[in-house]
Amino acid sequence: MRFQLSGDQRALRDGVREVLARRFGPRELRAAADRPPALDRALWRALGDAGFFALRLPESEGGVGLGLPEAVLAFEEAGRVLLPGPLIATHLAAGRVPGAATGETVVTAVDGGLVEWLTEADVVEGGGGRGVAGSGAVALRSVDPLTPLHRLPAAPAVSAGPEAVPDPVAVLLTAAEQLGGATRACELAVQHARTREQFGQPIGGFQAVKHLCAELLVRAEVARAAVYGAAVTADPADIAAARLLADEAAVRGARDCLQVYGGMGFTWEAEVHLVLKRAWVRTRRAGGGTESEELLARELLSGAGHTGVGLH
Repeated sequence: MRFQLSGDQRALRDGVREVLARRFGPRELRAAADRPPALDRALWRALGDAGFFALRLPESEGGVGLGLPEAVLAFEEAGRVLLPGPLIATHLAAGRVPGAATGETVVTAVDGGLVEWLTEADVVEGGGGRGVAGSGAVALRSVDPLTPLHRLPAAPAVSAGPEAVPDPVAVLLTAAEQLGGATRACELAVQHARTREQFGQPIGGFQAVKHLCAELLVRAEVARAAVYGAAVTADPADIAAARLLADEAAVRGARDCLQVYGGMGFTWEAEVHLVLKRAWVRTRRAGGGTESEELLARELLSGAGHTGVGLH
């Protein structure tokens, strides 16, 4: 089976990429990383004007009226540029929270007791209800300078049982962001391999570097097929598999990109470490790691002993 984007989907992807390149390019990324975390409200409203948060909201409610596959394409582009902010929570709140669809209201969510961008948000969802960002939260030292984290002491712990199932759309959109990060790592590695010279030739001419770049591309493309497929089926098992593959592609891809860069990849001036740190933080969101593995295990066990069970 071949998955090909429609003309409208390609136009949407290219349009989102153009908006982000204009509003949050490498210079803006570097500036954001060099200062204390602060959400760019003008950028947030620009995303709202572009329909980013209202992509899946019906046209009758003032939204764009598209589906999950289109949202995945948009969030992949956001992940590719390391766009900061509680994008998924605000997107999911469109239609429920006034101003979320237009970018006037920033919404974040409690995720296993952790909250991203708590002090910059207007509304916090989850943890037993909805409210305005308040006190009582403990600031954590986030490994990602572009993702401030807080812990809510009163937030209930997320159990590992089947009752505590994360929102599959949030899981899939996180996978899409991870896919974008994996793509960014691959692009950075290939660009560096082409321009960095050692022993009188580009390092991309050396077999070891070629293998790293090839593995980067393969992991990213396998994750892309899984994420796009899960966006079409919306099946929880497909989403879990896509999340696992996307998390692996993002983290291992960033690590391999560091290997291509060598020692300079670990310096603050390089962009690679930001890609790796964002990938690490995303893996801690609900639906990653063990949670997706357990969901897939339950899916396999539920079909054990039955004939004609289809593969997801």
